Parts: sequence; C-alpha cells; structure tokens
Amino acid sequence: MLPWAGVLGFLLLLIFLCVRVWVRKAKVPSSSGAQLVCKPSALAAYLESQCQALKSLCEASWPWRALPSLQTLASMMGPLDSRVHFVRTYLQLSDEGLVALDWAVGPAQQKRRQTSTICSTPVLLLVPNSFGKVTRNISKLCHVALLHGYHPVVFNRRGQNGCPLSTTALQPYGDPADLREAVRYIRSQCPGALLFAVGESTGAGLLFSYLGECGSSSHLTAAGCISPIFDPRGWFEAGCPWLWQQLLLMSQKVWLSRFATVLGEVLPLDRFFGGQSLRELEEVLFCQAQTWDLYWERNNPLRDVDEVAVPVLCICSQDDPMCGAPRDTLPFELFETNPYFFLVLTQGGGHCGFFKESLGGAFWSHEVLLEFFHSTVDFLLTEDKPKGQAKKRGARPVLKVTQGRSGCRQESCCPHNTPDIYSWQRSYTH
Repeated sequence: MLPWAGVLGFLLLLIFLCVRVWVRKAKVPSSSGAQLVCKPSALAAYLESQCQALKSLCEASWPWRALPSLQTLASMMGPLDSRVHFVRTYLQLSDEGLVALDWAVGPAQQKRRQTSTICSTPVLLLVPNSFGKVTRNISKLCHVALLHGYHPVVFNRRGQNGCPLSTTALQPYGDPADLREAVRYIRSQCPGALLFAVGESTGAGLLFSYLGECGSSSHLTAAGCISPIFDPRGWFEAGCPWLWQQLLLMSQKVWLSRFATVLGEVLPLDRFFGGQSLRELEEVLFCQAQTWDLYWERNNPLRDVDEVAVPVLCICSQDDPMCGAPRDTLPFELFETNPYFFLVLTQGGGHCGFFKESLGGAFWSHEVLLEFFHSTVDFLLTEDKPKGQAKKRGARPVLKVTQGRSGCRQESCCPHNTPDIYSWQRSYTH
C-alpha cells in the first residue's frame, strides 16, 4: 500500500491534470478582454478609450479560471487582507437603531489618522453583501483604494458584522433609509469631499435602491457594483445552486442565533431556523405584516431605476455560479437604453471572483472600478473646463482634491483631448 503522502500527491496530480483538461475543453482565452454594454454616449466613448483595465482581462492563463465556484469561494470566504485595519464608528439612527461604519486605514495611517485632513481625500463607501460578512473581496478593495488615495468606509447593517442590534427592526432587502442616514453622516464628517460607492453582490441591491430613491440628490459622483443581483425576487424564488444555498442558509441562521432571545418575541423563529430555503427565511423576517408581493413591490432594487442620476458601472460574469446565465438574469435593455448604466461582461470570474492572475492575488474588478471613477471625474471636469485650456501631459491619472470656493474640488492630471462632441448631462434621468 502506498504511504498516505504518496496517495495525497497522486490525488493532487490527478486533480491538476483533470483541471488542465477542463480548461482546454472550456476554451478559456489567454487574452479576451471584456465586453462593454451601454448606450452610445460621449462618456461611453471616453471610457472605452481611457479605461485600459477593460482591455487587460485574462492576460495570464491559470488553470483555476475554469472553476468559477472556486473563484467565488476564494473571493467571498478567503482570508481578509491583513494590511487593512478598521476604525469603527457607531451611528445611531432616527429610530434609535444602530449601524456601524468601518473606516479603513493602513498600518502607517493608524497613528496619524486623527490629525489627517479627511476632506483632502475622496471617500469610497462600500456596501457588502446582505449576509453580514466582510469578504476578502471587500477587504482587498479597501487596500487598493487606500493605495489610490481614497478613504474607504464599510457600511455594516443593523446587527451584522459585530454591530449591536438595539431595536427589533431589521433592514429589508431594498430599504435605503439606513444607508441614506449613513451618507448624510459621512458628508458631515467629510464636507466637500467627493463620494463614490461600490456594492457587492446582494449589497448592490441596496445601492440601486438608494440611487433610485435619491436621484440627483444622492451626493455620489459615481458608483460601481460587483456581481449585482438585478432580480432578487426571482433569485429567492428560484433558489441558487445547492452548495451556495446551504452556505447562505447556515450563515443566516448563525447570524440570527445571536439575537434569538429578543427577536423571538416578535418573530416565529422556529420557522426561521427550520427553513430550508432563502425565501422561507426572508418571509419569516419581513413578511409577517405584508404579503410576499407587497414586500418586493417596496424592495425591488430597480423600482426607481429611471431616477438614477450618476454613472454606474456593473461588473458581471457569464459563468456566475450563483446568479445563472446572463441571458436570464441581466437586464440588457437597461444598459442599452439608460445612459447612466454601464455593464462590463466577462467570460470568467464567477461571483465576485474577478482575480487577475491567481486566487491569492489582486482583483481585476477593483482596477476597473477605480479606473472608471478616475475617468468619470476626469471627463466631467473636462466638460467644465473652458475651451482651449490645455492639460498637462505625461502623467498617470491621479485624483487630487484641492480647496475651492465651494469646498473640496477634484482635479486630475490625466492627459486627454477635449473635443467639442461631449454632451453629457448629469441631470438626465430617463
């Protein structure tokens, strides 16, 4: 009999060979780029010409690219980035509920965070998934954002990620009331600073709701979504694949068990802990005084999508194991008719697993989002500049905030032409 080490080595070799065969059958390209789906506009043309990250997808070939479920696991449940630390702020809401804001800082910033000028840097608000865990995807984005000069802050819902539950009211799927108060607080702490936002997975639904309800008063310059779920009702009703269903069910039950005593007085938690689907859990938590239909009428993240008034970039994958085939789950008509929405559709990446080269490396999706923010700001500034004003050449795009007559103002050193064809109207809402 072979020793255990030999058996293990043999199995690993067999798995590796199977993966190589799988990769060849899947015909994963070594340099495929990404497809940009959007309504033709001046901003769309500018993004296609300036966002180099869109053209660099899948430059490195690695065998795990054919395993979207593994990419998803690595991004959602992998270890957090140890180079990022968080300083927590609790925000008491108007109904006496609590949400937590985790401000990301690097090791070198911890000692001087109190004396730094917050207004001098743009703020990146991160909305994690609705299942209450800060993922590797979010922590990596915090690290990259710090390197690019942003001040990242993570929004934690009531009772999630260690935030106390001070009331018996939980946050429904698409109710942006708590997020709206958090944005108001951030603006009070960072007066005049540019504000960007990124939603992850189901967290993108909350961001969509906020942008739709607030319209031109959202105070955001631009937003991004990584693997958003556009039809959460259909997703809850159809159910995701068995593996993900079980992981999410377990995560939800473990989370709510912390508050079982207090919530047991107002909710039938025996039905919750005995639930076998995500829909059952959602109904127990939020449909005691309303029907399932009415709940989604009020919480559909795209209910006010025509009122969104800032550019939004959504990054999705064709092999997403949690959402299903793009033809059934992505609202292509939205991106083809609404000038504020841009879809980047890739061949691989799983769900939030858009790794650049290896499962332990950087995320390509993070580069795309930050470059999208840079390019959008640069484009808008170009619109406001007097005609004929020349820009400095030879410098990489850098967001720089300076004090102007109306607070903090963004400037960019990105070289580009300033043709007269640009006609982007930020007040256009339908």
